[in-house]
Amino acid sequence: MKISRVWKIYFSPTGTTKKVMDALTSGFKEEVLEYDFTLPAARQGFADVDEGDLVFFGVPTYAGRVPNVLLKYLDTIKGNGALAVPVVTFGNRNFDNSLIELRDILEKTGFHTVAGCAVSCEHSFSYTLGASRPDLSDRVELINFANQVRLKIIDMDELCAPMEVDGIPETYGGYYKPQDRNGNHIDIRKVIPKVSDACTDCGICAEVCPMGSIVAEDVRQMQGICIKCGACYKKCPEKARYFDDPGYLYHKEELEAMYERRAENKYFL
Repeated sequence: MKISRVWKIYFSPTGTTKKVMDALTSGFKEEVLEYDFTLPAARQGFADVDEGDLVFFGVPTYAGRVPNVLLKYLDTIKGNGALAVPVVTFGNRNFDNSLIELRDILEKTGFHTVAGCAVSCEHSFSYTLGASRPDLSDRVELINFANQVRLKIIDMDELCAPMEVDGIPETYGGYYKPQDRNGNHIDIRKVIPKVSDACTDCGICAEVCPMGSIVAEDVRQMQGICIKCGACYKKCPEKARYFDDPGYLYHKEELEAMYERRAENKYFL
């Protein structure tokens, strides 16, 4: 089969998923197009993909799944027969069922999945968990994987079955729930970041919030939900946004203690 165009389509609040997508598409000689649906306005439409296109489609793993705030939007996208590689990133813990869920979403919306991968990245909660990943070693792996995908497609005479990936199909096993070492659940769903006196009212946090929840005229106010994506505090030039909720901090510290090893990326071809 011939590849007409290559797309990188992604949701990437802190920029790590974008880095993965950039690496995956960096070696192609075909035209590479981009559709970033991180911000609310971009989720009013979708990329004009078509049959003959190869789409690398990336989202982060939240609570072991595709972010649930994206599900309504993802139900509206149209693959139009394009070939697709579902890509999930995860914060050095595990991708659980996010990859199989993303594969199913893409198949349902008219894509044909031909490969898939799950890539460890710096956790949205932390600067030490998966620190600075994807790094150079990850980038080399991703470029090699993308080349294998290209060769597979060139050798294909007809469409294959949906790509087999790790995970629990259909139910996806529910959502991962933060808990302490005694198995007690920690509910951080309503936790929101606070703002210190270091804030200069530059407004960057409001600009990068993927839910449009930070009030631009007064960045200390929230007008919607916080999904704990890390965009506002990791992109704040003054490091003025922070979390002080005990449950949130406990969960963050537990993750850092329990998953300090370098998690391996998983590739399905």
